Amino acid sequence: MSSVTAPILLERSGAVASIHFNRPAALNAIDRAMAESFLAACRLLEGDASVRAIVLRGEGKAFMAGGDIAHFHRDLANAPQLAADIIAPLHTALALLASLPQPVLACVHGAVAGAGVSLALAADLCIAADDTQFNLAYARIGASPDGGATWSLPRVVGLRKAMELTLLTDSVDAAEALRLGLVNRVVARADLPEASAKLAQRLASGPTLALGHTKRLLRGALGAGLGQQLDAEQAAFRACAASTDFAEGLNAFFDKRKAVFTGG
Repeated sequence: MSSVTAPILLERSGAVASIHFNRPAALNAIDRAMAESFLAACRLLEGDASVRAIVLRGEGKAFMAGGDIAHFHRDLANAPQLAADIIAPLHTALALLASLPQPVLACVHGAVAGAGVSLALAADLCIAADDTQFNLAYARIGASPDGGATWSLPRVVGLRKAMELTLLTDSVDAAEALRLGLVNRVVARADLPEASAKLAQRLASGPTLALGHTKRLLRGALGAGLGQQLDAEQAAFRACAASTDFAEGLNAFFDKRKAVFTGG
């Protein structure tokens, strides 16, 4: 798969698509061009059934150092409009990723600040290098969070801890991030590419339809009543039961072999 534009690289390895944030000289800080390119990449993946897992990663020394604050500093008088120009496509892209059936894996290292934390939280799973430092640094520049952080963070760490991380803006290292549930796994920096590739391939070789239904159910659970959720679970299970992957899973179980899912 070819790249979208320079700030974003979209690569393909089998059933795994990788979105690379590609402004390493700026620690992948988001500007308008990157936000728009990110949305373009997500739209390319939408509806592509051959993609069965999506990876988010950053080029260079860091996953992402947040928004490009130099972009604002150069034109403070127009800061509200500049913010809108970045946030609107970013939020559209994140909502699209959340709605896709494919599992999304964030692979993070180095600095993960501001919108970088928001993006890591927006993914379904996150694997981090042991050198990663997280910081929701918005308050340090007199701003409030974006990128869905105020939605996802209290759901992951609880309201009181979310208040601490956003109001005090203390840094969190990889070990603490794992303890808090901000990430699922921590590996040595040198092992991150291989570990993330293996995890992405594991997701891509899974029962894609079932994983998509599971993702949708879990993301909707906190906003649903019990009865509504039970109905949604029944509908999802019935859809899975009609799939070829369900038949393969049952046949493999009774044949005492590993299932080979095709995503259908």
